[in-house]
Amino acid sequence: MAEESVAKDSVTKVPAAHVPVVGRPFALVPERPGQQTAAGERAADDTTAVTNDTPGLPGDPELRAYVHDYFAMTDALPFPSVVLDPGWGVAHANPAYDALFGGVGPHPTAMPDHNFLRFVLFHPEAASVLAEHETAWCLPLMAQFAEAFADDESAPGLLDIRREIADDPIMDAAFRLGLPHWVAAVGEAAVHHDGTVRQVRHPDPERGRTSCRLVVESPRTLRQFGLRRLTLVLRESGPPAARRGRAHLSVVPSR
Repeated sequence: MAEESVAKDSVTKVPAAHVPVVGRPFALVPERPGQQTAAGERAADDTTAVTNDTPGLPGDPELRAYVHDYFAMTDALPFPSVVLDPGWGVAHANPAYDALFGGVGPHPTAMPDHNFLRFVLFHPEAASVLAEHETAWCLPLMAQFAEAFADDESAPGLLDIRREIADDPIMDAAFRLGLPHWVAAVGEAAVHHDGTVRQVRHPDPERGRTSCRLVVESPRTLRQFGLRRLTLVLRESGPPAARRGRAHLSVVPSR
C-alpha cells in the first residue's frame, strides 16, 4: 500500500496498555442493552474450551448442550475451524486451527487463538501462514471490519481495533482513503467471503503452501449469540484420482 501523509481523523488514540491482552473470550450470552459479556481463558489441556462452569454460557440447559455439541463437532473436523464473536474474538478453535497457527511467535494482543482480525492486521508473523497476506487477507478483513464499525462503533473490541489502526499512519491512510476505492471496485465480494479461495502456508511440510476455501456459517442457534464459524477447507495434495475415495460420486447412466 502506498504511504500517504494524511491528517488523522477524530479517532482518539489510547496507549497499548489499554488494548485487551491475550485470553480466549467466551461471548456466548445473547446481547442485551447494558449487559456485559463474560470472558474466560481456555484451559491448557481442554480442546473443547467449554465446561459446565465456563462463564458466559447460556443458562438454558438445552442451549448449553447445543454449544457443547457444536464445539465437539467443530473439534472433529479435519480442517482448521474457528468460532468467532462479532469482534472477531475466538470463542472456540479446533485442533486443526491450532496446528495451522501453532508456529507463530508470541504477541501481546494479536494471537490467532485470541482474535482472528487482530492476528491478520497486527501480528508481524501473520504473512508466514497467510500467503498473499496484504491483498488476500488484510484488505478483505479490513473491509469487513469497516462495515461492522460503521454499523456499530460501540460493539465490543471494535473501537480498540480502530484506534490501533489509527496508530499506524500507513494502515490508517489505507483504511480511510484506499479501502473505500477498493471496496467500490470489488463489490460485495469485498465483505462477503463465504466460498472464496485463498492461500495458506501450512507448517506440515507435506502440505506446504496450499489453497483453502473459506466456508462461513452461522446456524440460527449460534446467530442469537452473534457467533459465526469460519472454516478453512484445505485442498488435499496429490492427484485428484488419489483423493476421491468414497466421497467421489459417479454418474450412472439410466437404462
